Amino acid sequence: QTVNPVKETQETEMPDTTVTISYLALGDSYTIGESVSTSKRWPVQLRDSLLNSGFDTVNVEIIARTGWTTGELLSAIESGNSEGPYELVSLLIGVNNQFRNYEFSIYEQEFEVLLKKAITFAGNDTSRVIVLSIPDYGVTPFGQNQNPEKIAREIDRYNQYAHTVCETYNVAYFD
Repeated sequence: QTVNPVKETQETEMPDTTVTISYLALGDSYTIGESVSTSKRWPVQLRDSLLNSGFDTVNVEIIARTGWTTGELLSAIESGNSEGPYELVSLLIGVNNQFRNYEFSIYEQEFEVLLKKAITFAGNDTSRVIVLSIPDYGVTPFGQNQNPEKIAREIDRYNQYAHTVCETYNVAYFD
């Protein structure tokens, strides 16, 4: 968090408590909020919660698109001009790797690279990075018409791997 320096007044010295947070959300359709209004995107809801918790300004940058795999998110990051450090970086990615039946080894390799990039965006401070589990779309009407048991099993595998990698890097993981 950024705190402005103390400002002097004629009567007393009062600290300026204006606190600004820069937040980078990395992901796919779950992050961008496919088919929901901008205000219903979870990174925007998180911003609103932070504002309600006393932060004066929360600047949100979202790098996410519907359908993105880990590789497509990596390409977007590499071709973009995002700079840190950010006070908060979130990562939620992988459902499209599973949905497209990509080899799990691709996710294993690229997820770790993405996590390292998220840590770099956070000024190498792992306490400012969060990873969110991939929601199980097998419980949705769309997923019920696929193979919900297979979807659940595969999403669990992805989430277990992400959780393990987060523990290795001392990054908070939210299921």
